[in-house]
Amino acid sequence: MSIAIKTTRAFSNDLLSAHRLLGDPPADAAIAAVAEGGREAVGALMHWLGNATELSPAEQPPVIGQFFADHAHLPAWADAKRMQRGMAFFQKHMGVVGLALGTYSLPYTYLGANGVQLLWLTERIRTDTARRLQETGEWVFAVNDPKNWKSNKAIYYTLKIRLIHAAARWFAYQSGRWDTAWGVPVCQEDMVGTIGSFSYIVLRALRKMGIAMTEQEEEDYLHHINVVGYVNGVMEDLTPQNLREAFHLDKLIAGRQFRSSEAGRGLTKALLDTIGALAGTESARNLAAAQMRFFLGNDHADALGIPDVPAETRLMSVVSRLPIFPKLIPSVV
Repeated sequence: MSIAIKTTRAFSNDLLSAHRLLGDPPADAAIAAVAEGGREAVGALMHWLGNATELSPAEQPPVIGQFFADHAHLPAWADAKRMQRGMAFFQKHMGVVGLALGTYSLPYTYLGANGVQLLWLTERIRTDTARRLQETGEWVFAVNDPKNWKSNKAIYYTLKIRLIHAAARWFAYQSGRWDTAWGVPVCQEDMVGTIGSFSYIVLRALRKMGIAMTEQEEEDYLHHINVVGYVNGVMEDLTPQNLREAFHLDKLIAGRQFRSSEAGRGLTKALLDTIGALAGTESARNLAAAQMRFFLGNDHADALGIPDVPAETRLMSVVSRLPIFPKLIPSVV
């Protein structure tokens, strides 16, 4: 029996360097149009964008309604059956996926020393970490719920996140504190890296935890999150079409962007402190640190200033004691 060889595109430094200078032109244009009404107009839009229950743009400026009309659709390559299977995979492993998101995916993105500067400058992620985690969790779990794709909820919710990113770019430039050496705020390279942390990095975490998965399950989950990424503004020429491409793209981005930074260390500390505070125990903080070190490896963990605590680093039951997304993840033990 012949084994099918997956075709793998060759991502290059030149490609990623070009995409480091690209944001999200349609979303950026919509925010720029709103900004013609002044900073207050952008602030009013942000108030609506931050509300996860009010999804309709009917009461918003016409340019926002037009943005939704133009982009509230799936890509031509989206496969509904694969999306369904990808969401079923998420639901099946919801508890450990939640653990992976909080103790692998999030700190993994903090290794991107240029892109993480925006989170550090906005300060909210370090001053209101618990609420920011909850908001991220609500969106991730919403787009992995099949019923939200039967209506416009998943798409509208994601388009709001996309506009929040565009508004963050606008505010970063307005602040006068953004260093252009970091690239464009929430650039395409960082966007595809972040989406990868929700898909490929989650799968890598589950492998490290010994979760049994078929290659088809992994590919379907990757496909589903890729569709989410498309709606969220990730350009198709950066979207990995299979696990091999995801591996090579992740390796390239890590080589280009990963290094220790004050921002990355500070955000990781805020994450660990929040987990400990939510649980009300230092042991929960230590367990989270141990789990991060298990997932990330010592070099990356050291770069983020994660303490090397004496704790068991491979306990699936730890998920029931780490309140990373406490309102969203059921206990698995």
